[in-house]
Amino acid sequence: MAGLPSNMTYIAHGEGGGPEVMVPATGPVPRPVAGEVLVRVLAAGVNRPDVQQRKGLYPPPPGASPVLGLEIAGEVAALGEGVTRFAIGHRVCALVNGGGYAEYCTVPATQALHWPEGFDAIQAAAVPENLFTVWANLFGHGRLAAGETVLVHGGTSGIGVTAIKLAKAFGARVFATAGSPEKCAAILSFGADAAIDYRQQDFAAEVKRLAPEGVDVVLDMVGADYFQRNLRCLAKDGRLVLIAFLGGHEVEKADIRPIMIKRLTVTGSTMRPRTAAEKGEIADALEQKVWPLLAKGEVAPVIHATFPLAEAAAAHALMESSTHIGKIILRVAE
Repeated sequence: MAGLPSNMTYIAHGEGGGPEVMVPATGPVPRPVAGEVLVRVLAAGVNRPDVQQRKGLYPPPPGASPVLGLEIAGEVAALGEGVTRFAIGHRVCALVNGGGYAEYCTVPATQALHWPEGFDAIQAAAVPENLFTVWANLFGHGRLAAGETVLVHGGTSGIGVTAIKLAKAFGARVFATAGSPEKCAAILSFGADAAIDYRQQDFAAEVKRLAPEGVDVVLDMVGADYFQRNLRCLAKDGRLVLIAFLGGHEVEKADIRPIMIKRLTVTGSTMRPRTAAEKGEIADALEQKVWPLLAKGEVAPVIHATFPLAEAAAAHALMESSTHIGKIILRVAE
């Protein structure tokens, strides 16, 4: 590939462990295969799955880069065979299968989108993982519709902020949980109709007060610890959508009667194992339904902090502290 360097800087994490295992390293620039683009990365998002992979708990799928990083923004530097959607120099953001914490990253062209109008690299890098996840789960599996009510757990996480803003943009009523008065105030500033401090309130009891018949959808990233209370929160024909299990994945002695009595649906998914074609379908939907909203500033990402690529360890330490509100981004190129 003429004009491209042979080597690049990336973040290695060795055999895994705490944030301190993450260090800059040098390796070859990847080459795009058929259907892929090579992106010169300008910024990369930091996500909970990155933390789990660093710890050795979330291995990349077969064939994916072992380097951390699931979302990027940058410039197309080379095209794999058969790619016609983009040209060299196009600015794109993308949900990648791995390799985002690096100066160059390959991605299936179907998983890349042009930067939203008016966005810079930091903003563009903040949207792929959250939007792909929220659209597929909240509006896909969860079937959230205008006029319905949704409970979003983790309302100040990147996923939570996106879910609140998108749900409101599409006409839903939104309740969200967080763990401090400051975070609850932030949730309300994002447009939520109610904020619940889960450290001070029983969220199920509070939902019952706010919506006596229950909510139509619960978007949950806690898992086992919240399972029974989530069922209590749901109205008839409600949907519980599970996207992570920060509070455990094994539910003991669950009472499944609410599922039967209220005709509930319990579903969930992870994004990474989906095929490029499946992710491409989500990308097409985002381009049609959500990109116009981004251009208007209606669902703009909230950026909590940025770090140079070399300080990825500090970015992970911040994420694990759970004190952030919104996205954490790595600046790969100034």
